[in-house]
Amino acid sequence: MSATVHNNAQPVPAPPLLELDHLQVSFGDTVAVNDVTLAIQRGERVALVGESGSGKSVTALSILRLLSDAQVSGSIRFDGIDLLGKSEREMRGMRGSDIAMIFQEPMTALNPLYTVGDQIAETIVVHDGVTASEARKRAVALLGRTGIAEPGKRVNSYPHQLSGGQRQRAMIAMALACRPRLLLADEPTTALDVTIRAQIVELLLELQRDEAEKRGMAVLLITHDLNLVRHFAQRIAVMERGVLVESGPVEQVFEAPQHPYTQRLLASRPQRTVVPVLPISPVLLEARAVTVDFKTKLPGLGGWFRSGRFRAVADANVSVRQGETLGIVGESGSGKSTLAMALLGLQRTAHGEIEFQGRALGRYRGAEQTALRANMQVVFQDPFSSLSPRQTIERIVGEGLALHRPQMTPQARRDKVVSVLREVGLDRTVLYRYPHEFSGGQRQRIAIARALVLEPRVLILDEPTSALDVSIQQQVLKLLAGLQQKYNLGFVFISHDLAVIGAMAHRVAVMQNGSIVESGDVERIFATPSHPYTRKLLKAALDH
Repeated sequence: MSATVHNNAQPVPAPPLLELDHLQVSFGDTVAVNDVTLAIQRGERVALVGESGSGKSVTALSILRLLSDAQVSGSIRFDGIDLLGKSEREMRGMRGSDIAMIFQEPMTALNPLYTVGDQIAETIVVHDGVTASEARKRAVALLGRTGIAEPGKRVNSYPHQLSGGQRQRAMIAMALACRPRLLLADEPTTALDVTIRAQIVELLLELQRDEAEKRGMAVLLITHDLNLVRHFAQRIAVMERGVLVESGPVEQVFEAPQHPYTQRLLASRPQRTVVPVLPISPVLLEARAVTVDFKTKLPGLGGWFRSGRFRAVADANVSVRQGETLGIVGESGSGKSTLAMALLGLQRTAHGEIEFQGRALGRYRGAEQTALRANMQVVFQDPFSSLSPRQTIERIVGEGLALHRPQMTPQARRDKVVSVLREVGLDRTVLYRYPHEFSGGQRQRIAIARALVLEPRVLILDEPTSALDVSIQQQVLKLLAGLQQKYNLGFVFISHDLAVIGAMAHRVAVMQNGSIVESGDVERIFATPSHPYTRKLLKAALDH
Protein backbone atom coordinates (compact mmCIF):
# COMPACT_ATOMS: atom_id res chain seq x y z
CA MET A 1 0.00 0.00 0.00
CA SER A 2 1.58 3.27 -1.09
CA ALA A 3 1.66 6.39 1.08
CA THR A 4 -0.14 9.49 -0.09
CA VAL A 5 2.13 12.52 -0.14
CA HIS A 6 0.50 15.86 0.59
CA ASN A 7 2.54 18.81 -0.64
CA ASN A 8 1.62 21.80 1.56
CA ALA A 9 4.71 23.83 0.70
CA GLN A 10 4.03 27.51 -0.01
CA PRO A 11 5.20 28.90 -3.37
CA VAL A 12 8.62 30.49 -3.12
CA PRO A 13 8.40 34.23 -3.92
CA ALA A 14 10.42 35.36 -6.90
CA PRO A 15 13.69 37.08 -5.96
CA PRO A 16 13.82 40.86 -6.45
CA LEU A 17 15.01 42.21 -9.77
CA LEU A 18 17.23 44.74 -7.98
CA GLU A 19 18.66 44.49 -4.47
CA LEU A 20 20.73 47.17 -2.76
CA ASP A 21 22.20 45.75 0.44
CA HIS A 22 23.94 48.14 2.86
CA LEU A 23 25.06 50.30 -0.06
CA GLN A 24 27.57 52.99 0.85
CA VAL A 25 29.02 55.55 -1.57
CA SER A 26 31.75 57.97 -0.54
CA PHE A 27 33.74 60.68 -2.28
CA GLY A 28 36.88 61.02 -0.21
CA ASP A 29 35.72 61.81 3.33
CA THR A 30 32.20 62.71 2.21
CA VAL A 31 29.60 59.94 2.56
CA ALA A 32 26.91 60.54 -0.09
CA VAL A 33 24.94 57.31 0.41
CA ASN A 34 24.99 55.67 3.83
CA ASP A 35 23.93 52.06 4.44
CA VAL A 36 20.99 51.98 2.00
CA THR A 37 19.06 48.71 1.67
CA LEU A 38 16.30 48.59 -0.95
CA ALA A 39 14.69 45.93 -3.15
CA ILE A 40 12.63 46.33 -6.34
CA GLN A 41 10.48 43.53 -7.74
CA ARG A 42 9.93 42.76 -11.42
CA GLY A 43 7.29 45.05 -12.91
CA GLU A 44 7.26 47.31 -9.82
CA ARG A 45 7.30 51.13 -9.78
CA VAL A 46 9.31 52.54 -6.88
CA ALA A 47 9.92 56.23 -6.20
CA LEU A 48 13.09 57.40 -4.49
CA VAL A 49 12.41 60.86 -3.08
CA GLY A 50 14.28 63.52 -1.15
CA GLU A 51 15.76 66.96 -1.59
CA SER A 52 18.88 67.93 -3.51
CA GLY A 53 21.92 66.39 -1.89
CA SER A 54 19.96 63.54 -0.29
CA GLY A 55 21.79 60.92 -2.37
CA LYS A 56 19.02 59.94 -4.82
CA SER A 57 20.94 60.43 -8.08
CA VAL A 58 24.16 59.03 -6.60
CA THR A 59 22.25 55.87 -5.70
CA ALA A 60 20.95 55.52 -9.27
CA LEU A 61 24.34 56.20 -10.86
CA SER A 62 25.98 53.64 -8.56
CA ILE A 63 23.61 50.98 -9.92
CA LEU A 64 24.94 51.62 -13.42
CA ARG A 65 28.50 52.03 -12.10
CA LEU A 66 28.74 55.51 -13.63
CA LEU A 67 30.39 57.19 -10.66
CA SER A 68 34.02 58.18 -11.06
CA ASP A 69 36.33 58.70 -8.07
CA ALA A 70 33.76 57.10 -5.74
CA GLN A 71 34.30 54.40 -3.15
CA VAL A 72 31.36 51.96 -3.25
CA SER A 73 30.77 49.20 -0.70
CA GLY A 74 27.93 46.85 0.17
CA SER A 75 26.28 45.02 -2.70
CA ILE A 76 24.19 45.79 -5.78
CA ARG A 77 22.52 42.68 -7.20
CA PHE A 78 20.60 42.71 -10.47
CA ASP A 79 18.65 39.52 -11.16
CA GLY A 80 20.89 37.80 -8.61
CA ILE A 81 24.15 39.01 -10.18
CA ASP A 82 26.52 41.21 -8.16
CA LEU A 83 27.11 44.31 -10.31
CA LEU A 84 30.04 45.50 -8.19
CA GLY A 85 31.95 42.41 -9.32
CA LYS A 86 31.40 43.11 -13.01
CA SER A 87 34.15 44.47 -15.24
CA GLU A 88 33.64 47.77 -17.08
CA ARG A 89 33.30 45.84 -20.35
CA GLU A 90 30.58 43.65 -18.86
CA MET A 91 28.77 46.73 -17.49
CA ARG A 92 28.83 48.38 -20.93
CA GLY A 93 27.00 45.33 -22.24
CA MET A 94 24.30 45.70 -19.56
CA ARG A 95 23.80 49.46 -19.81
CA GLY A 96 20.95 50.16 -22.17
CA SER A 97 20.03 46.52 -22.74
CA ASP A 98 19.30 45.37 -19.16
CA ILE A 99 19.33 48.66 -17.24
CA ALA A 100 18.58 52.01 -18.91
CA MET A 101 18.44 55.55 -17.57
CA ILE A 102 16.47 58.67 -18.40
CA PHE A 103 18.53 61.66 -17.28
CA GLN A 104 17.15 64.84 -15.74
CA GLU A 105 18.30 67.26 -18.43
CA PRO A 106 18.09 65.79 -21.94
CA MET A 107 19.83 68.78 -23.51
CA THR A 108 23.05 67.83 -21.72
CA ALA A 109 22.52 64.06 -22.03
CA LEU A 110 21.91 64.12 -25.81
CA ASN A 111 24.85 64.70 -28.15
CA PRO A 112 24.27 68.05 -29.92
CA LEU A 113 26.27 66.94 -32.99
CA TYR A 114 24.04 63.98 -33.92
CA THR A 115 20.36 63.72 -34.77
CA VAL A 116 18.14 62.07 -32.17
CA GLY A 117 17.45 59.30 -34.71
CA ASP A 118 21.15 58.52 -35.06
CA GLN A 119 21.56 58.41 -31.28
CA ILE A 120 18.62 56.04 -30.78
CA ALA A 121 19.70 53.86 -33.71
CA GLU A 122 23.26 53.63 -32.39
CA THR A 123 21.97 52.14 -29.12
CA ILE A 124 20.00 49.52 -31.06
CA VAL A 125 22.92 48.61 -33.33
CA VAL A 126 25.36 48.26 -30.42
CA HIS A 127 23.12 46.09 -28.24
CA ASP A 128 20.95 44.20 -30.74
CA GLY A 129 23.41 43.87 -33.63
CA VAL A 130 20.86 44.77 -36.31
CA THR A 131 21.60 46.67 -39.54
CA ALA A 132 21.66 50.47 -39.56
CA SER A 133 18.53 50.63 -41.73
CA GLU A 134 16.60 48.32 -39.41
CA ALA A 135 17.78 50.33 -36.39
CA ARG A 136 16.57 53.51 -38.05
CA LYS A 137 13.13 52.01 -38.67
CA ARG A 138 12.92 51.04 -35.02
CA ALA A 139 14.05 54.55 -33.98
CA VAL A 140 11.18 56.08 -35.99
CA ALA A 141 8.74 53.61 -34.43
CA LEU A 142 10.02 54.39 -30.92
CA LEU A 143 9.67 58.15 -31.44
CA GLY A 144 6.13 57.60 -32.67
CA ARG A 145 5.37 55.39 -29.70
CA THR A 146 6.47 58.10 -27.28
CA GLY A 147 3.99 60.49 -28.86
CA ILE A 148 6.26 62.67 -31.02
CA ALA A 149 4.31 63.98 -34.01
CA GLU A 150 5.70 63.20 -37.47
CA PRO A 151 8.42 60.83 -36.19
CA GLY A 152 9.65 60.23 -39.73
CA LYS A 153 10.70 63.89 -39.87
CA ARG A 154 11.72 64.34 -36.23
CA VAL A 155 14.14 61.43 -36.49
CA ASN A 156 16.36 63.81 -38.50
CA SER A 157 16.20 66.62 -35.93
CA TYR A 158 19.09 67.67 -33.74
CA PRO A 159 18.40 68.10 -29.99
CA HIS A 160 18.34 71.92 -30.19
CA GLN A 161 15.59 71.73 -32.81
CA LEU A 162 13.19 69.98 -30.41
CA SER A 163 11.16 71.40 -27.56
CA GLY A 164 11.85 70.35 -23.97
CA GLY A 165 9.01 67.85 -24.03
CA GLN A 166 10.15 66.39 -27.36
CA ARG A 167 13.74 66.04 -26.11
CA GLN A 168 12.51 64.21 -23.02
CA ARG A 169 10.43 61.89 -25.21
CA ALA A 170 13.50 61.24 -27.38
CA MET A 171 15.45 60.34 -24.21
CA ILE A 172 12.68 57.93 -23.21
CA ALA A 173 12.74 56.39 -26.70
CA MET A 174 16.50 55.90 -26.41
CA ALA A 175 16.18 54.37 -22.93
CA LEU A 176 13.52 51.91 -24.12
CA ALA A 177 15.26 51.09 -27.41
CA CYS A 178 16.60 47.73 -26.20
CA ARG A 179 13.65 46.86 -23.93
CA PRO A 180 15.49 47.07 -20.59
CA ARG A 181 14.31 45.17 -17.53
CA LEU A 182 15.02 48.10 -15.20
CA LEU A 183 14.43 51.76 -16.07
CA LEU A 184 16.05 54.44 -13.90
CA ALA A 185 14.20 57.75 -14.40
CA ASP A 186 16.08 60.66 -12.79
CA GLU A 187 13.75 63.68 -12.44
CA PRO A 188 12.24 63.02 -15.89
CA THR A 189 9.61 65.80 -15.66
CA THR A 190 11.27 68.54 -13.57
CA ALA A 191 11.71 71.18 -16.29
CA LEU A 192 8.52 70.40 -18.22
CA ASP A 193 5.23 72.26 -18.45
CA VAL A 194 2.34 70.87 -16.44
CA THR A 195 0.52 69.50 -19.50
CA ILE A 196 3.71 67.94 -20.94
CA ARG A 197 4.49 66.57 -17.48
CA ALA A 198 1.11 64.86 -17.33
CA GLN A 199 1.66 63.41 -20.81
CA ILE A 200 5.11 62.05 -19.87
CA VAL A 201 3.73 60.44 -16.71
CA GLU A 202 0.94 58.77 -18.67
CA LEU A 203 3.44 57.70 -21.33
CA LEU A 204 5.76 56.09 -18.75
CA LEU A 205 2.81 54.28 -17.16
CA GLU A 206 1.64 52.99 -20.54
CA LEU A 207 5.11 51.89 -21.64
CA GLN A 208 5.83 50.27 -18.29
CA ARG A 209 2.56 48.34 -18.40
CA ASP A 210 3.33 47.12 -21.93
CA GLU A 211 6.89 46.13 -21.11
CA ALA A 212 5.93 44.63 -17.73
CA GLU A 213 3.71 42.14 -19.52
CA LYS A 214 6.63 41.03 -21.68
CA ARG A 215 9.76 41.25 -19.52
CA GLY A 216 8.68 42.49 -16.12
CA MET A 217 10.27 45.94 -16.56
CA ALA A 218 10.61 47.75 -13.24
CA VAL A 219 10.97 51.51 -12.83
CA LEU A 220 12.97 53.38 -10.19
CA LEU A 221 11.74 56.98 -10.30
CA ILE A 222 14.02 59.57 -8.72
CA THR A 223 12.21 62.80 -7.94
CA HIS A 224 11.33 65.51 -5.44
CA ASP A 225 7.89 65.95 -7.05
CA LEU A 226 5.43 64.42 -4.58
CA ASN A 227 2.44 64.82 -6.92
CA LEU A 228 4.29 62.74 -9.50
CA VAL A 229 5.01 60.08 -6.90
CA ARG A 230 1.34 59.83 -5.88
CA HIS A 231 0.21 59.35 -9.49
CA PHE A 232 2.99 57.05 -10.69
CA ALA A 233 4.62 54.93 -7.98
CA GLN A 234 3.45 51.91 -6.04
CA ARG A 235 6.09 52.16 -3.32
CA ILE A 236 8.08 55.09 -2.01
CA ALA A 237 11.51 55.30 -0.36
CA VAL A 238 12.52 58.56 1.32
CA MET A 239 16.14 59.67 1.59
CA GLU A 240 17.64 62.37 3.79
CA ARG A 241 21.36 63.20 3.74
CA GLY A 242 22.28 59.85 2.21
CA VAL A 243 20.16 57.78 4.60
CA LEU A 244 16.97 55.86 3.74
CA VAL A 245 14.68 57.11 6.51
CA GLU A 246 11.32 55.61 5.49
CA SER A 247 9.77 53.33 2.87
CA GLY A 248 6.45 51.67 2.19
CA PRO A 249 3.38 51.68 -0.06
CA VAL A 250 2.67 55.14 -1.46
CA GLU A 251 -0.80 55.56 0.04
CA GLN A 252 0.38 54.40 3.45
CA VAL A 253 3.33 56.79 3.57
CA PHE A 254 1.29 59.72 2.23
CA GLU A 255 -1.55 59.14 4.68
CA ALA A 256 0.52 58.34 7.77
CA PRO A 257 4.21 59.35 7.38
CA GLN A 258 6.28 58.11 10.30
CA HIS A 259 9.59 59.97 9.99
CA PRO A 260 9.76 63.73 10.77
CA TYR A 261 11.59 64.39 7.50
CA THR A 262 8.85 62.67 5.47
CA GLN A 263 6.25 64.66 7.40
CA ARG A 264 8.14 67.87 6.56
CA LEU A 265 8.32 67.02 2.87
CA LEU A 266 4.61 66.27 2.65
CA ALA A 267 3.79 69.52 4.47
CA SER A 268 5.88 71.61 2.06
CA ARG A 269 3.15 72.37 -0.45
CA PRO A 270 2.70 76.06 -1.34
CA GLN A 271 0.42 77.85 1.12
CA ARG A 272 -1.58 80.92 0.06
CA THR A 273 -0.26 83.98 1.89
CA VAL A 274 -1.82 86.76 -0.18
CA VAL A 275 -2.79 90.03 1.53
CA PRO A 276 -5.62 91.92 -0.26
CA VAL A 277 -4.58 94.98 -2.27
CA LEU A 278 -6.16 98.25 -1.22
CA PRO A 279 -8.57 99.72 -3.82
CA ILE A 280 -6.64 103.01 -3.71
CA SER A 281 -3.29 101.33 -4.50
CA PRO A 282 -1.76 103.07 -7.54
CA VAL A 283 -0.93 101.25 -10.78
CA LEU A 284 2.86 100.87 -11.02
CA LEU A 285 3.22 99.09 -14.36
CA GLU A 286 0.77 98.84 -17.24
CA ALA A 287 0.95 97.38 -20.75
CA ARG A 288 -1.66 98.06 -23.43
CA ALA A 289 -1.86 96.09 -26.69
CA VAL A 290 1.82 95.13 -26.47
CA THR A 291 3.02 93.09 -29.44
CA VAL A 292 6.48 91.55 -29.92
CA ASP A 293 7.67 90.15 -33.26
CA PHE A 294 10.86 88.29 -34.13
CA LYS A 295 12.33 88.10 -37.59
CA THR A 296 12.73 84.61 -38.98
CA LYS A 297 13.75 82.93 -42.21
CA LEU A 298 11.25 81.07 -44.33
CA PRO A 299 12.14 78.74 -47.22
CA GLY A 300 11.59 80.32 -50.64
CA LEU A 301 12.00 79.40 -54.29
CA GLY A 302 15.25 77.95 -55.56
CA GLY A 303 16.66 77.28 -52.11
CA TRP A 304 16.66 80.96 -51.16
CA PHE A 305 15.26 82.20 -47.89
CA ARG A 306 12.82 85.04 -47.47
CA SER A 307 12.22 87.14 -44.40
CA GLY A 308 9.34 86.11 -42.20
CA ARG A 309 7.89 87.18 -38.89
CA PHE A 310 7.13 85.24 -35.75
CA ARG A 311 4.68 86.89 -33.37
CA ALA A 312 5.81 86.00 -29.84
CA VAL A 313 3.35 88.30 -28.00
CA ALA A 314 0.10 89.60 -29.48
CA ASP A 315 -1.87 92.56 -28.09
CA ALA A 316 -1.14 91.86 -24.43
CA ASN A 317 -2.87 93.97 -21.77
CA VAL A 318 -1.63 93.65 -18.18
CA SER A 319 -1.22 95.88 -15.15
CA VAL A 320 0.36 95.63 -11.69
CA ARG A 321 -0.62 97.75 -8.72
CA GLN A 322 1.42 98.56 -5.65
CA GLY A 323 1.51 95.53 -3.33
CA GLU A 324 -0.05 93.28 -5.97
CA THR A 325 1.17 90.09 -7.62
CA LEU A 326 0.22 89.40 -11.22
CA GLY A 327 0.78 85.76 -12.13
CA ILE A 328 1.51 84.88 -15.75
CA VAL A 329 1.05 81.22 -16.65
CA GLY A 330 1.30 79.16 -19.80
CA GLU A 331 3.41 76.48 -21.41
CA SER A 332 6.91 76.93 -22.81
CA GLY A 333 6.77 79.08 -25.92
CA SER A 334 3.55 80.82 -24.86
CA GLY A 335 5.31 84.20 -24.64
CA LYS A 336 5.57 84.61 -20.83
CA SER A 337 9.27 85.49 -20.63
CA THR A 338 9.16 87.60 -23.82
CA LEU A 339 6.35 89.68 -22.31
CA ALA A 340 8.39 90.06 -19.11
CA MET A 341 11.41 91.33 -21.03
CA ALA A 342 9.16 93.81 -22.86
CA LEU A 343 7.76 95.05 -19.53
CA LEU A 344 11.33 95.65 -18.38
CA GLY A 345 12.10 97.60 -21.54
CA LEU A 346 14.69 95.00 -22.54
CA GLN A 347 12.75 93.73 -25.57
CA ARG A 348 11.70 95.90 -28.51
CA THR A 349 7.97 95.94 -29.16
CA ALA A 350 6.28 96.08 -32.58
CA HIS A 351 3.52 98.25 -31.18
CA GLY A 352 1.63 98.94 -27.98
CA GLU A 353 2.40 101.05 -24.93
CA ILE A 354 4.14 100.21 -21.64
CA GLU A 355 3.96 102.71 -18.78
CA PHE A 356 5.70 102.84 -15.43
CA GLN A 357 3.90 105.04 -12.89
CA GLY A 358 1.81 106.56 -15.68
CA ARG A 359 4.71 107.45 -17.97
CA ALA A 360 5.67 105.61 -21.18
CA LEU A 361 8.99 103.76 -20.94
CA GLY A 362 10.17 105.42 -24.15
CA ARG A 363 9.94 108.86 -22.53
CA TYR A 364 12.55 108.06 -19.87
CA ARG A 365 15.92 109.47 -20.88
CA GLY A 366 19.39 109.77 -19.33
CA ALA A 367 19.35 109.87 -15.51
CA GLU A 368 15.62 109.18 -15.49
CA GLN A 369 16.15 106.00 -17.47
CA THR A 370 18.86 104.92 -15.03
CA ALA A 371 16.46 105.51 -12.14
CA LEU A 372 13.81 103.51 -14.01
CA ARG A 373 16.19 100.54 -14.25
CA ALA A 374 16.68 100.68 -10.49
CA ASN A 375 12.91 100.72 -9.91
CA MET A 376 12.28 97.61 -12.06
CA GLN A 377 14.35 94.55 -11.19
CA VAL A 378 14.27 90.90 -12.24
CA VAL A 379 15.00 87.51 -10.63
CA PHE A 380 15.72 84.76 -13.14
CA GLN A 381 14.86 81.05 -13.10
CA ASP A 382 18.40 79.72 -12.73
CA PRO A 383 20.41 81.71 -10.18
CA PHE A 384 23.59 79.77 -10.89
CA SER A 385 23.81 80.98 -14.49
CA SER A 386 22.72 84.53 -13.61
CA LEU A 387 25.33 85.01 -10.85
CA SER A 388 28.90 85.65 -11.95
CA PRO A 389 31.11 82.73 -10.80
CA ARG A 390 34.13 85.05 -10.60
CA GLN A 391 32.66 87.57 -8.17
CA THR A 392 32.12 87.38 -4.44
CA ILE A 393 28.63 87.72 -3.03
CA GLU A 394 29.48 91.21 -1.80
CA ARG A 395 30.34 92.34 -5.31
CA ILE A 396 27.36 90.58 -6.90
CA VAL A 397 24.81 92.10 -4.53
CA GLY A 398 26.54 95.48 -4.36
CA GLU A 399 27.09 95.86 -8.12
CA GLY A 400 23.79 97.71 -8.59
CA LEU A 401 24.65 100.11 -5.78
CA ALA A 402 28.01 100.88 -7.37
CA LEU A 403 26.22 101.77 -10.62
CA HIS A 404 23.10 103.53 -9.33
CA ARG A 405 24.40 105.00 -6.04
CA PRO A 406 27.99 106.06 -6.88
CA GLN A 407 27.95 108.61 -4.07
CA MET A 408 27.85 105.86 -1.42
CA THR A 409 31.08 105.16 0.44
CA PRO A 410 32.46 101.59 0.33
CA GLN A 411 31.50 101.12 3.98
CA ALA A 412 27.95 102.39 3.43
CA ARG A 413 27.62 100.10 0.43
CA ARG A 414 28.82 97.12 2.45
CA ASP A 415 26.42 97.94 5.27
CA LYS A 416 23.54 98.07 2.78
CA VAL A 417 24.58 94.72 1.26
CA VAL A 418 24.76 93.11 4.71
CA SER A 419 21.35 94.55 5.58
CA VAL A 420 19.63 93.18 2.46
CA LEU A 421 21.34 89.79 2.86
CA ARG A 422 19.94 89.66 6.36
CA GLU A 423 16.50 90.41 4.90
CA VAL A 424 16.70 87.23 2.80
CA GLY A 425 18.01 85.07 5.64
CA LEU A 426 21.78 85.22 5.06
CA ASP A 427 24.42 86.74 7.34
CA ARG A 428 27.59 88.72 6.67
CA THR A 429 29.76 85.57 6.63
CA VAL A 430 28.68 84.99 3.00
CA LEU A 431 30.20 88.27 1.75
CA TYR A 432 33.51 86.82 0.61
CA ARG A 433 32.23 83.51 -0.74
CA TYR A 434 31.39 82.59 -4.35
CA PRO A 435 28.12 81.30 -5.90
CA HIS A 436 29.34 77.69 -6.31
CA GLU A 437 29.70 77.42 -2.52
CA PHE A 438 25.93 77.70 -1.98
CA SER A 439 22.90 75.47 -2.43
CA GLY A 440 20.24 76.25 -5.04
CA GLY A 441 17.95 77.81 -2.45
CA GLN A 442 20.74 80.00 -1.07
CA ARG A 443 21.72 81.15 -4.57
CA GLN A 444 18.13 82.14 -5.23
CA ARG A 445 18.13 84.17 -2.01
CA ILE A 446 21.30 85.91 -3.21
CA ALA A 447 19.62 86.69 -6.56
CA ILE A 448 16.63 88.15 -4.68
CA ALA A 449 18.98 90.22 -2.50
CA ARG A 450 20.69 91.59 -5.62
CA ALA A 451 17.31 92.71 -6.97
CA LEU A 452 16.14 94.19 -3.66
CA VAL A 453 19.27 96.13 -2.80
CA LEU A 454 18.14 99.04 -5.03
CA GLU A 455 14.73 99.19 -3.33
CA PRO A 456 12.73 98.69 -6.55
CA ARG A 457 9.01 99.30 -6.90
CA VAL A 458 8.40 96.34 -9.26
CA LEU A 459 10.04 92.91 -9.19
CA ILE A 460 9.70 90.53 -12.14
CA LEU A 461 10.19 86.91 -11.10
CA ASP A 462 10.76 84.52 -14.00
CA GLU A 463 10.21 80.95 -12.75
CA PRO A 464 12.11 81.73 -9.51
CA THR A 465 11.28 78.44 -7.75
CA SER A 466 10.97 75.86 -10.54
CA ALA A 467 14.42 74.36 -9.92
CA LEU A 468 14.08 74.24 -6.12
CA ASP A 469 13.14 71.41 -3.78
CA VAL A 470 9.64 71.60 -2.30
CA SER A 471 10.72 72.69 1.17
CA ILE A 472 13.18 75.28 -0.22
CA GLN A 473 10.48 76.45 -2.63
CA GLN A 474 8.13 77.03 0.31
CA GLN A 475 10.83 79.03 2.13
CA VAL A 476 11.49 81.25 -0.91
CA LEU A 477 7.77 81.85 -1.50
CA LYS A 478 7.29 82.78 2.16
CA LEU A 479 10.29 85.11 1.93
CA LEU A 480 8.91 86.82 -1.20
CA ALA A 481 5.45 87.24 0.34
CA GLY A 482 6.97 88.81 3.46
CA LEU A 483 9.16 91.18 1.44
CA GLN A 484 6.20 92.24 -0.70
CA GLN A 485 4.11 93.06 2.34
CA LYS A 486 6.97 94.89 4.06
CA TYR A 487 7.95 97.07 1.08
CA ASN A 488 4.63 97.19 -0.81
CA LEU A 489 6.26 95.75 -3.94
CA GLY A 490 4.51 94.95 -7.19
CA PHE A 491 5.34 91.46 -8.48
CA VAL A 492 5.05 89.98 -11.95
CA PHE A 493 5.35 86.27 -11.18
CA ILE A 494 5.94 83.98 -14.18
CA SER A 495 5.47 80.26 -13.67
CA HIS A 496 4.10 77.09 -15.19
CA ASP A 497 3.42 75.76 -11.68
CA LEU A 498 -0.22 76.56 -10.98
CA ALA A 499 0.12 75.67 -7.29
CA VAL A 500 2.75 78.40 -6.90
CA ILE A 501 0.60 80.94 -8.74
CA GLY A 502 -2.38 79.96 -6.61
CA ALA A 503 -0.31 80.59 -3.49
CA MET A 504 1.28 83.90 -4.53
CA ALA A 505 -0.86 85.81 -7.03
CA HIS A 506 -3.79 88.21 -6.67
CA ARG A 507 -4.57 88.11 -10.39
CA VAL A 508 -3.52 85.80 -13.20
CA ALA A 509 -3.05 86.11 -16.95
CA VAL A 510 -3.11 82.86 -18.95
CA MET A 511 -1.00 82.90 -22.13
CA GLN A 512 -1.23 80.59 -25.12
CA ASN A 513 0.70 81.05 -28.37
CA GLY A 514 1.57 84.65 -27.49
CA SER A 515 -1.96 85.75 -26.56
CA ILE A 516 -3.56 86.30 -23.18
CA VAL A 517 -6.60 84.05 -23.46
CA GLU A 518 -7.98 84.69 -19.97
CA SER A 519 -7.20 87.00 -17.05
CA GLY A 520 -8.69 88.05 -13.74
CA ASP A 521 -8.82 87.17 -10.06
CA VAL A 522 -6.82 83.99 -9.32
CA GLU A 523 -9.38 82.31 -7.09
CA ARG A 524 -12.21 82.97 -9.55
CA ILE A 525 -10.31 81.73 -12.61
CA PHE A 526 -8.97 78.65 -10.83
CA ALA A 527 -12.47 77.82 -9.58
CA THR A 528 -14.42 78.57 -12.79
CA PRO A 529 -12.10 78.88 -15.81
CA SER A 530 -13.89 80.00 -18.95
CA HIS A 531 -11.28 79.31 -21.65
CA PRO A 532 -10.64 75.71 -22.83
CA TYR A 533 -6.87 76.18 -22.54
CA THR A 534 -7.14 77.31 -18.91
CA ARG A 535 -9.32 74.30 -18.17
CA LYS A 536 -6.73 72.08 -19.86
CA LEU A 537 -3.91 73.52 -17.71
CA LEU A 538 -5.88 73.14 -14.49
CA LYS A 539 -6.95 69.60 -15.34
CA ALA A 540 -3.35 68.60 -16.08
CA ALA A 541 -2.23 70.10 -12.76
CA LEU A 542 -4.94 68.22 -10.85
CA ASP A 543 -4.34 64.94 -12.71
CA HIS A 544 -0.64 65.28 -12.11
